[in-house]
Amino acid sequence: MTGPALDRADADGFRIAVVGSGPSGFYATEALLRSGTPLAVDMFEQLPVPYGLVRFGVAPDHPKLKLVTAAFDRIATTPGFRFIGGVAVGRDATIDELRESYDAVVIATGADVSRSLGVPGEDLPGSHHAGDFVAWYNGHPDYRDGQFDLGCEAATVVGHGNVALDVARILAKTADELRRTDIAAHALEVLAESRIREIHVVGRGNPSQAKFTAKELRDFLELEECDASVLNRDGTPDDFAPENPLDPELTEKLSLLRAFSRQVSTKRRRCIFRFGLSPLAIGGRGRVETIAFEQRASQAIVDINCGLVFRSVGRRSTPLAGVPYDEHRGVHANIEGRVADGSSVIAGLYVCGWSKRGPSGTIGTNRGCGMATAEVVLADLSARSGRRSGDPDALLARLRPRVARIVSYRDWVAIDAAERRRGAPLGKPREKFVSVADMLAATDA
Repeated sequence: MTGPALDRADADGFRIAVVGSGPSGFYATEALLRSGTPLAVDMFEQLPVPYGLVRFGVAPDHPKLKLVTAAFDRIATTPGFRFIGGVAVGRDATIDELRESYDAVVIATGADVSRSLGVPGEDLPGSHHAGDFVAWYNGHPDYRDGQFDLGCEAATVVGHGNVALDVARILAKTADELRRTDIAAHALEVLAESRIREIHVVGRGNPSQAKFTAKELRDFLELEECDASVLNRDGTPDDFAPENPLDPELTEKLSLLRAFSRQVSTKRRRCIFRFGLSPLAIGGRGRVETIAFEQRASQAIVDINCGLVFRSVGRRSTPLAGVPYDEHRGVHANIEGRVADGSSVIAGLYVCGWSKRGPSGTIGTNRGCGMATAEVVLADLSARSGRRSGDPDALLARLRPRVARIVSYRDWVAIDAAERRRGAPLGKPREKFVSVADMLAATDA
């Protein structure tokens, strides 16, 4: 490992492993390291690069949301912190190996599996999980070879969350609007040739039930070549009246949708918000040609002709061997952050973030969630004293032959600097490496 070894004082305290380097993992780490309890934290990440959702989930045209990484960098400089990148827990190291070597293990792996619609035809070519598209345009190494044919004129996004709006907005933007963001080069090239002119954003609920935020809607007012609209036949004027006029978020959201419903389209592209429609089937001869919905109010069948469908109806955590799983909620089974098998908690094993509560809330929501899990870890530590049978450094020695390279935070700093240098001549904040091999090569530059 290229990073500095932990000093003697840290080695004499409790040792904690955090699995996952997204927001909740960093926030839990911060609370642990600032608790005053003598401890050290090793953060395991399967990729050579940290930040999880912030790097691979936040849309490239939302750079302000990525500024939170400055806080993560400060956490990483706290004495007792060690980044262990390039190690996939569950593949390169087992949960049992971590439990033997650490006093506590905190799982913060997020929710990286997209849910399906459960309708006929959703496996047709041209039908995609929205999360796959997001990971592709954000340069995730596992999705860089994704194929998205944007040669059709219409696309449908099923879902009314912020991810659905991110997908619609990226499809609606011109290449020039995206060119100076950190969007992956391969995605910009494909999007520049897009022929899509009509984007439908469709959900089951009425406008007040939509989960996207007013801020996400406001972004559609600033698109250079796309108008936003709402089909009035999907509902009534009362649908835009907030039940609680004192709720500023809901009031603004409904006000924006009401304005969209009155807007006359004059631009080259159009994004149409539709409500009260439940998906029934995706149809086509060899590839997507149409998607059928049932109108909830009338039970009428509504067909939307399109060549692309993006399903954005939620996510769940990937099950991990040795960790009980809540199939219904799609999270690691837990009782207030303590991993549990039925009603019995498993000593020394914890969970935070989307792995704990499901994919809800903002990046900031994960701070409170991570801190809450850290509190239960700290409350249990005294009972864990002397229980572990292994040693973290001995575990790392066993891991080295299993992986291409164990990546330190110092290595990540080198990767980060190289990406920024690559982006500078293009006017981009960075040009991401989209393969693990290129990331590792940058650590030796």
